[in-house]
Amino acid sequence: QVQLVESGGGLVQAGGSLRLSCAASGRTVRNYAMAWFRQAPGKEREFVAAISWIGTTTNYADSVRGRFTISRGNAKNTVYLQMNSLKPEDTANYYCAADKDYTGNYLYTVGFQYDYWGQGTQVTVSS
Repeated sequence: QVQLVESGGGLVQAGGSLRLSCAASGRTVRNYAMAWFRQAPGKEREFVAAISWIGTTTNYADSVRGRFTISRGNAKNTVYLQMNSLKPEDTANYYCAADKDYTGNYLYTVGFQYDYWGQGTQVTVSS
């Protein structure tokens, strides 16, 4: 079993930056694809970004491309989301997820393809 714990959320003004972290424990996630999703109140969960197990392939939602950067730590068991130029519409609960069946062909953007999820960390961007 894999446990994912997110951290780094908080309150920030529009235009500011935050860095989210996701630490994996239990089984290693070295060979898993990892992703960030977010869900705002009253809205459906949406894909934010994903990264391959080796960290060389990434995928971003159009709404965050150019502002957010996903990366993995050297041990591959930690995933980061650097968020710059934050906007009020980025306000949401951010979740880390792991895809244990990643084969290297495609980074999924839909939640049901991911097997493990964290509890989330709240990001609030004030205008």
